[in-house]
Amino acid sequence: MKSRCLSGDAILRFIKKKMAEDLTIPKEGSKIEIYESIYPQLKALTEDEPDLIANMANIASALKEALGYFWVGFYRVVGDQLVLGPFQGPVACTRITFGRGVCGTAWKEKRTILVPDVDIFPGHIACSSLSRSEIVIPLLKEGDVEAVLDVDSDDVDSFNEVDAHYLEKIASLLKF
Repeated sequence: MKSRCLSGDAILRFIKKKMAEDLTIPKEGSKIEIYESIYPQLKALTEDEPDLIANMANIASALKEALGYFWVGFYRVVGDQLVLGPFQGPVACTRITFGRGVCGTAWKEKRTILVPDVDIFPGHIACSSLSRSEIVIPLLKEGDVEAVLDVDSDDVDSFNEVDAHYLEKIASLLKF
């Protein structure tokens, strides 16, 4: 019987391939524990994939699956608008103007915006009347917003600083 040894690189490739095929999403645990579990998996999944849209799609899917939010997706900056990118959830607004709604405001202000109750956010765009709270993370390259990560919940007050921290960390995995 012939024995075969794999190199360290071959083992790493095997592990990454296996992780991409079998993303382990915890069904229980605190929000922090869930984020801590999925972050290294998302890092492994995205670090060798050069296609931005593919990485956005997998991140949106993993976040929706792991945390059960109503809607998770990306809007890309195209000219003077945000244009809908990969997402998970019901049909969404296709284009958002600079400075309008939570996404447009996060783009304009270049900062994460956490909205506990969308009904009291001035100028909120109701892509769905079921959305009750929202967090938007701008994705920057050299100081310019290239896209935003938008996460909506059908419950009021679903997001906090824990979400802001981990969603910013996950969004930083995307390379423009």
